[in-house]
Amino acid sequence: MNVILRVLRLLSLVVWVGGLTFFASVEAPTAFHVFGTTRQFAQLIGDSVSQLNQLGYISGFIFLIATAMLWLRAWGRRRWLLLAQIAVVVLMLAAAVYVQAGILPAMERDRIAAGGDITAAPASNPARLDFERLHPISEKVEGTALFLGLAVTILMAFEG
Repeated sequence: MNVILRVLRLLSLVVWVGGLTFFASVEAPTAFHVFGTTRQFAQLIGDSVSQLNQLGYISGFIFLIATAMLWLRAWGRRRWLLLAQIAVVVLMLAAAVYVQAGILPAMERDRIAAGGDITAAPASNPARLDFERLHPISEKVEGTALFLGLAVTILMAFEG
């Protein structure tokens, strides 16, 4: 049973952190190169972030359940490592929820208010200004989730 739980934890973290890494290092730069800052680019990126967050919810839930089950069987230092991993994954989930429920809907409202294409709106347009304020926040929050995922990976390595 412990082996199955450890495999579930590892796979869920690989899927989530791998998805975040792929998005940041491959998909977003490639989409920007192909589409520029067009409506198609914005739609692809927005939909991808939304799907990535959904994947994060599922992966995070699997990780938390499997880790909690291992925590019940652990003792000593290993128990503290598992608890730290749970705390970090909860922060990752909070980041995904914040982007999904707070930032993405606001950016979509701004895009619609700007006429559907944020880059076509005048630079002084309030919707565009708000969109441009939210975009770097979204990047920072998703980037934080990625680094938290790497922290969980390091904590897992200490389990020995």
